[in-house]
Amino acid sequence: MTNNSQNNESNLEEIIANVVNKTLQAARQTFINEWMSLKEGAVYAKVSYNTFMKFRLMGLKVSEIDGIKRVSRKEIDKFLENHSF
Repeated sequence: MTNNSQNNESNLEEIIANVVNKTLQAARQTFINEWMSLKEGAVYAKVSYNTFMKFRLMGLKVSEIDGIKRVSRKEIDKFLENHSF
């Protein structure tokens, strides 16, 4: 292999490694962020925390285990879709 070919191969390997790492990070974030705290849920829904608490009174389902409350992204999406007109 010529020196130029080695440089091209090395550059290609670096590009591929960067793409793979970014893809894995995005997948990890998607998995981790499926269940959010109520504050994170309010941010995700783009409403204030107080409005998010009103959503709970309107039927938004929240999981509570040993005093720790979490809401799923899917539940927020479903709730917003059901209350759209």
